[in-house]
Amino acid sequence: MGGMKDGNRKNGVKTGARDAGGKFASGNPGRPKGARHKTTLAVEALLEGEAEALTRAVIDKALQGDVTAQRLCMDRIAPARKDSPVTLHLPEMSSARDAATTAQSVLSAVAGGEVTPSEGAAVMGLIETYRKTLETSELEERITALEGAER
Repeated sequence: MGGMKDGNRKNGVKTGARDAGGKFASGNPGRPKGARHKTTLAVEALLEGEAEALTRAVIDKALQGDVTAQRLCMDRIAPARKDSPVTLHLPEMSSARDAATTAQSVLSAVAGGEVTPSEGAAVMGLIETYRKTLETSELEERITALEGAER
């Protein structure tokens, strides 16, 4: 048993910390959200109070032509965009049913190469959220009308 590489065993005894799939076993939630690893805390303690000096050193290196320092500075000054605007001509959605027509427009744009599949998926997510909002509004109106008819 000494050569076992099973993270669920301690001194040859099953701990039950994780299941066969690597997930925490029932009743063991693992580290709380927001909890930080002790190594991270130790590094932060070492760097505490040194941020200004380190920043100045990186800037000085960048100004001297250090490409890595320049890249680090530029990533902070002008970070790469995570996404870009998408221009699509979509039909107006005024009811939950209009979402199907709008979704078809997005699919056509993806199929036609006007937008990438990931851009199309992002727009479809927005359409679905809007559809749910419209559907909820429509249901609320119908319930209000039914309640008014009962009186």
